[in-house]
Amino acid sequence: MSCPKAVEWIDEISAERYRPMMRLLDGEDFEFLRSQPGITRRQIARIRIQRCRIFRGYLRSLNADFGSVCEALKLVVAASGVDRRDLASLLLRHQAEFARAMIQVQFRLLLYTWGLGRVDVSGLVELFDGMRRELTTVAPAAV
Repeated sequence: MSCPKAVEWIDEISAERYRPMMRLLDGEDFEFLRSQPGITRRQIARIRIQRCRIFRGYLRSLNADFGSVCEALKLVVAASGVDRRDLASLLLRHQAEFARAMIQVQFRLLLYTWGLGRVDVSGLVELFDGMRRELTTVAPAAV
């Protein structure tokens, strides 16, 4: 697989596709629901569980997109005619950060499902977007 084909899809993905997940578990929505007459705790719990399922779907997509960007960066490093230790180091460091942050989000999501705490996914989205931008920067130079 050559570098151009490895990254031709990069313009199709963006961090913007993950913005809705940042609000999906927003506590303000649940506060509003609690203030509505006739809504029960059971209904709110059901909505919370449904939103958590949707959120997990976003997490799976984000993880897959991050993995695709990392694989493409590995191809760029391998295809490069020059030593790219800087890029390889950045890639490893960000993969480790992403994995750690994903574990944290998964744990917080578990607690949130039970009505405890909050879930902040902005760090994951920022890591993904940073790696995506890095790929768009280095891929054309590698061609």
